[in-house]
Amino acid sequence: MSTDSKASKSPLDVVKWLVAAAFLAAAVAGNVYYAEVAVLYRVLAVVALMLVGAGVALTSSQGKAFLQLLKEANIERRKVVWPTRQETTQTTMIVVLVVFVMALVLWGLDSLLGWLVSMLVG
Repeated sequence: MSTDSKASKSPLDVVKWLVAAAFLAAAVAGNVYYAEVAVLYRVLAVVALMLVGAGVALTSSQGKAFLQLLKEANIERRKVVWPTRQETTQTTMIVVLVVFVMALVLWGLDSLLGWLVSMLVG
């Protein structure tokens, strides 16, 4: 992430975060206050208020830095070489086989130690 976003702090950012928090509080309070209204309308209102609050928060310098981080993460994600279906299946089968073998080993060890303890105790 670049250092430009750290240097461009605006005094208006505090107001933007307060407005975003007010939209979030309005969504929660409205959902409680209008409990008798149909669930669909309350969900739509809460989603709308949260989207508006998120939009306001993303206009702050921290929000812009977060959007830049998401863009850079998406660029890095595109660089990843994802395994093929065959590689994924083979790796999964190896993991399942190792887990099964280790379960058998631990079961055998537990049985052996249990038998030894029972022989010692009586």
